[in-house]
Amino acid sequence: MSKLTDVPKRILIGRALRSDRLGETLLPKRIALPVFASDPLSSVAYAPGEVLLVLSIAGVSAYSFSPWIAAAVVVLMFTVVASYRQNVHAYPSGGGDYEVANTNLGPRAGLTVASALLVDYVLTVAVSISSGVENLGSAVPFVVENKVLCAVVIIVLLTLMNLRGVKESGKLFAIPTYVFVAGVFVMIAWGAFQGFVLDETMKAPTADFEIKAEHEGLAGFALIFLMLRAFSSGCAALTGVEAISNGVPAFRKPKSKNAATTLLLMGGLAVTMFCGIIGLAMATDVKMAEQPAHDLLRNGVPVGGDYVQNPVISQVAAAVFGDGTFFFVLIAAATALVLFLAANTAYNGFPLLGSILAQDRYLPRQLHTRGDRLAFSNGIVLLAGAAILLVWLYGADSTKLIQLYIVGVFVSFTLSQTGMVRHWNRHLKTERDPAKRRHMIRSRAINTFGAFFTGLVLVVVLATKFTHGAWVALLGMVIFYGTMSAIRKHYDRVSDELAASDEPSDDSVRPSRVHAIVLVSKIHKPTLRALAYAKLMRVDKLEAVSISVDTAETKALRAEWERRGINVPLKILDSPYREITRPIIEYVKGLRRDSPRDVVSVVIPEYVVGHWYEHLLHNQSALRLKGRLLFTPGVMVTSVPYQLESSEAAKQRARKRQDWNAPGSVRRGPVDERPKEPTTKRPSSGT
Repeated sequence: MSKLTDVPKRILIGRALRSDRLGETLLPKRIALPVFASDPLSSVAYAPGEVLLVLSIAGVSAYSFSPWIAAAVVVLMFTVVASYRQNVHAYPSGGGDYEVANTNLGPRAGLTVASALLVDYVLTVAVSISSGVENLGSAVPFVVENKVLCAVVIIVLLTLMNLRGVKESGKLFAIPTYVFVAGVFVMIAWGAFQGFVLDETMKAPTADFEIKAEHEGLAGFALIFLMLRAFSSGCAALTGVEAISNGVPAFRKPKSKNAATTLLLMGGLAVTMFCGIIGLAMATDVKMAEQPAHDLLRNGVPVGGDYVQNPVISQVAAAVFGDGTFFFVLIAAATALVLFLAANTAYNGFPLLGSILAQDRYLPRQLHTRGDRLAFSNGIVLLAGAAILLVWLYGADSTKLIQLYIVGVFVSFTLSQTGMVRHWNRHLKTERDPAKRRHMIRSRAINTFGAFFTGLVLVVVLATKFTHGAWVALLGMVIFYGTMSAIRKHYDRVSDELAASDEPSDDSVRPSRVHAIVLVSKIHKPTLRALAYAKLMRVDKLEAVSISVDTAETKALRAEWERRGINVPLKILDSPYREITRPIIEYVKGLRRDSPRDVVSVVIPEYVVGHWYEHLLHNQSALRLKGRLLFTPGVMVTSVPYQLESSEAAKQRARKRQDWNAPGSVRRGPVDERPKEPTTKRPSSGT
């Protein structure tokens, strides 16, 4: 089995890395930016469209509010970035929002934040991949016809990339992310030059369309509610900001400074691109509708179900560069690719947060284990499985999935900033240095405003998105919270049970006697080895036990036993129903009932085979028996292995694999060229 799985594993994820090479996987800022910020940077591909989609309910006239909504999103973005710059300096260990809330507001608040972030990371993968598939589908019909399949395949590919390690996947993702950012800036600059300098009229493909308003003439509270809903949709541009705070340990030193700089770069780039695309969408007269088949009109007639509504960024690129031109194709390809790669933000945040939660006993400990490539492989696989399930349930429809989005991230934003306010209050009580106090007061003011603003946005998001699908995200948070609470209670209960008492207990008191049993099916080499081993044990009573299923075989066994003169008593247990396991269990329990202070040691001879298919043919009774005996108090189980020839062959194959190089290893340098560990000479024994 090892041979069957090892080769494809090495081909897919590469050779295993030593633990002392963890420092080589740390990221410089130029790689950390696309790794951790690809989500907020790529959100400009769909966040402006979500704003226009909501405003279209009131007709084209409502589009005039989009600059004001964009301005509110910009203020919120800079508020969150400024607030998180305080976080990364105060809490550089990588716990991020969870650590801040847990330390300053208590375990319940920390667990709430963790639940919100885990849900949001899963949604980040589902939304980004689904949106990327839709962008790609506008050019490739096969993708549209098989959205779910394509989305699942892309998730699997991203999973394999991340299993190879953060740094390696970061290098793969850096180029398309930077191409996308550069392409958007070129598009904004060229569009502004055409509009302001050349005074040319740029028209989007939907410029001549009309929108059939679902609710015309909205005013008062209805209009305010619509604008708030559009604002909450535009807040999708902020998702992923917290990933940098959670990923500080992955940065090179000085970690906090590099993370804070990356945060500032990400905020500036995302805000500029978001505002630029909104501005170009207004200038090129882009039209979007939630139900394009019915609400978009061409010459007064609905466009119909065959019409494919392209994203805002695609329509703007067609207006600025021309449909089908090189730069249009470049923007379209880079947008689709960066949306796929935006999921990488979650692939770095989810496993790291899962590792911290596992360390705090809120998630299974396996999530704290690093894989062959020093990545948290179990967390990566868990994230991929949850995202695939969500994509399948929602048919890879980003419009439906995005309604579930951003609820969790604003829960974490609000609780984190509130926790930071308490953090500064606690430190101000003891700090006497005037300069440090001024810095703390300034930081507290930033976090206070951040807590107030993000809390206000959270209320808006819940009020405007709850019935549109946000309740599903809240339900997911409740499920995560309940599951993690149950896991923590289990670990605490087990820890209490296993804790060694200072006083003498039954576990430390020596048993009165040891009763050893060697299980015998027939007399062969494994049986003789098990008997020889059992005789070396310091036991008070030793006997061999066999199950009588066939009378003739039992008679032959007894005769052979006597012929060989084996000086161990042989006890035969009758089994009228031909069972093997139950008679032994009942016999052992009987011994325990008769002498509760005795320990029963069961010795089981086993074959050791070398091929996976041979395991199916041997040792099944032994496995079942050991599984049952584990639940019997006062019983010790000992396996006495007997290696068959096939196991020796397997050992030789294992030795050969030690010198085997995975495909692609040449590109990373031959093994013998790596610096070798210094060898220390053992002191002479004097002989």
